[in-house]
Amino acid sequence: MSQRTNSSSTNPNKRSSSSNPNATTPIAAAAAASPIFPPMKKAKSQGVSCSVDGNMNGQQQPTPHVHFAETPALSPMIEDDPNDAVLEASSPSSAFGRVGATCGGGITSNLSRKKATPPQPTKKLVIKLFKAKPTLPSNFEESTWEILKSAISTIFLKQPNPCDSEKLYQAVNNLCLHKLGGNLYQRIEKECEFHISAALQSLVGQSEDLVVFLSLVENCWQDFCDQMLMIRGIALFLDRTYVKQTPNVRSLWDMGLQLFHKHLALAAEVEHKTVFGLLKMIESERLGESVDRTLLNHLLKMFTALGIYPESFEKPFLERTSEFYAAEGVKYMQQADVPDYLKHVEIRLQEENERCLLYIDASTRKPLVATAERQLLERHISAILDKGFMMLMDGKRIDDLQRMYLLFSRVNALESLRQSLNQYIRKTGQSIVMDEEKDKDMVSSLLDFKANLDRIWEESFYKNDSFSNTIKDAFEHLINIRQNRPAELIAKFVDEKLRAGNKGTSEEELEGTLDKVLVLFRFIQGKDVFEAFYKKDLAKRLLLGKSASIDAEKSMISKLKTECGSQFTNKLEGMFKDIELSKEINESFKQSSQARTKLPSGIEMSVHVLTTGYWPTYPPMDVRLPHELNVYQDIFKEFYLSKYSGRRLMWQNSLGHCVLKAEFPKGRKELAVSLFQTVVLMLFNDAQKLSFQDIKESTGIEDKELRRTLQSLACGKFRVLQKMPKGRDVEDDDTFVFNDQFAAPLYRIKVNAIQMKETIEENTSTTERVFQDRQYQVDAAIVRIMKTRKMLSHTLLITELFQQLKFPIKPADLKKRIESLIDREYLERDKNNPQVYNYLA
Repeated sequence: MSQRTNSSSTNPNKRSSSSNPNATTPIAAAAAASPIFPPMKKAKSQGVSCSVDGNMNGQQQPTPHVHFAETPALSPMIEDDPNDAVLEASSPSSAFGRVGATCGGGITSNLSRKKATPPQPTKKLVIKLFKAKPTLPSNFEESTWEILKSAISTIFLKQPNPCDSEKLYQAVNNLCLHKLGGNLYQRIEKECEFHISAALQSLVGQSEDLVVFLSLVENCWQDFCDQMLMIRGIALFLDRTYVKQTPNVRSLWDMGLQLFHKHLALAAEVEHKTVFGLLKMIESERLGESVDRTLLNHLLKMFTALGIYPESFEKPFLERTSEFYAAEGVKYMQQADVPDYLKHVEIRLQEENERCLLYIDASTRKPLVATAERQLLERHISAILDKGFMMLMDGKRIDDLQRMYLLFSRVNALESLRQSLNQYIRKTGQSIVMDEEKDKDMVSSLLDFKANLDRIWEESFYKNDSFSNTIKDAFEHLINIRQNRPAELIAKFVDEKLRAGNKGTSEEELEGTLDKVLVLFRFIQGKDVFEAFYKKDLAKRLLLGKSASIDAEKSMISKLKTECGSQFTNKLEGMFKDIELSKEINESFKQSSQARTKLPSGIEMSVHVLTTGYWPTYPPMDVRLPHELNVYQDIFKEFYLSKYSGRRLMWQNSLGHCVLKAEFPKGRKELAVSLFQTVVLMLFNDAQKLSFQDIKESTGIEDKELRRTLQSLACGKFRVLQKMPKGRDVEDDDTFVFNDQFAAPLYRIKVNAIQMKETIEENTSTTERVFQDRQYQVDAAIVRIMKTRKMLSHTLLITELFQQLKFPIKPADLKKRIESLIDREYLERDKNNPQVYNYLA
């Protein structure tokens, strides 16, 4: 192959022709000449220089390489764009089949699909325009602006626009394409400012009626919004190109808002009058008048959109709100009672919340509600509590107390409410506990009081933990304010509930009552006092068969064990064991040979064998028993000691009871009486009439006990004996005769035994036993502490004792016990410091 080089010139304005079939265009590097094809019809004068690699021998052609080396002429088919176009070949999988070219003419190519060839490097096509850039008419910008200005004016003046919106949009588009967006923006801003200023100035000096004036302001704002939206629609291309591409330039909408804000501030009268009108309308609504909420909503949204809401409206609004509710709070507190005032406050707060939902900006809700709460609630917390809290508590006003709790929680005043609750419980509870005349009803009153408090705590105070602790602390204080007596009365209340004769009480109700009593029991500090009285009453119920339910008794013991541990209930459980063991002993006795051969006929006797350590201590009472009973006791004693050697039996005559069969002229009766009553009545089998002194000598019963016994037989409900002279008290010279006129509807009659009623002496002895037990506990605690520490000051020892002892005790009593231990040589005073004690091993 040979290489040839020809030169050729092209004329961009003249269509070129191929006069020489063998001529070629200038090439950079060519392997061989390629055949010439006729020019393409649609190609216009297009000067191109190219190189074509071809294979004329029918061999497989490689992918041609096309290089545009010279600058092509301007083609009428290419848009006159100021920028050079770069065309890039990006289809390596397709190849040119045949390429034909004419010098200075068009390029023709026949494309045929070939097999895929390996990817080739991407080639770039650069097209440069030879034509000169077209120039705009000299008055293009001005004439276009005049059209746009006229349109903007007609929009602001609310006149029909003769020009089509599409043409206006195209006009803005043309200005932006020719880099005239900056001037257009400034001209639109200036034109808008003129009209906005005129609109706001027209409001100056308008109607004195505030509602009418606010309507004018609203109309002005609505017109402005509509007009700016229309202008923005026309100049949307400006917003999307120039505004986005230029920093620190506002959108047309924001620009309009800024202009409105600026001229509203210049028209200070308009702004001030608008704010004043808004405040007056809101105040009128608070006073119960009907207002146009839509008007308020639109105007406040205007303030928000302009960015002047916080300073121009919110600040004076909150100040006026504070003044309004401050005056209203003082007025209502003087006129209304607390429940009505709390309802009023609740309604006011709901109204303010609703106001924020309807027209006031949401950002104002928190400070607005806080302002109302501060003026209506926070300033009057003490007055509300002093004036109405006790009344609400006494009246069990659940809903009003709930309202008070919720409102107080909003202003962090629950601590004040809690303190008032504490004072109320202590004051009310003290009146219950300290009233000695109402001791009989103390426990039931405390239970009712506690039940009411629990209900209020659950329903009104939403089970607040701090309020629960307050109730517990206050109850503990009031129950222990009167030492020992509440503990004793609680034990007696339990005795009353567990004793037989409580008709109409189901097991579930009894169990519920015991659970409630146990709550009061937890508050008792001196639980040993409760234990002593409970044990004494339990003993009577078990020995006299007065217990309503053994299951209920055991349930109560189980509850006490859970509360205080097994050590507290050991003796109580031992009492039940003794009763069960006694039943077995009695069964065994009845089957023994002594019982079958030696017992007198006509008598049945059941013996309770009690362990001394488990049961209360009873004073021994001598009595001369009938011969039959003495024989029975001796036979049982012989049987028992033969079975349990080494034990000693002591008969407690004061706890015995009997059933006597009595023959009256009006019929036979069975009398359920105590042992002492039995001994007295048996005397009348041998005598019709006996004096007090005769009975005393025959029975050997102690004087006071005998008087109570005779009083129960001759002055009670069932008068088996007649006393002469008649009277309530038994005197030394009284005489008694068998009442042969006695009649009663029932066959078995229970004659109430006076000794079953608790006496002052029994109470005193029980209390003294408690104090005696406490002394032993104090001594043991002192020795235990000193044995561990070896040496301790008086102050530290007293502190340790208060921590270990579970019952209230005075420091003076502790000091006496320390002195007693020093005398018994458990402790000694330090020789160098008398305030320090040493332990003596």
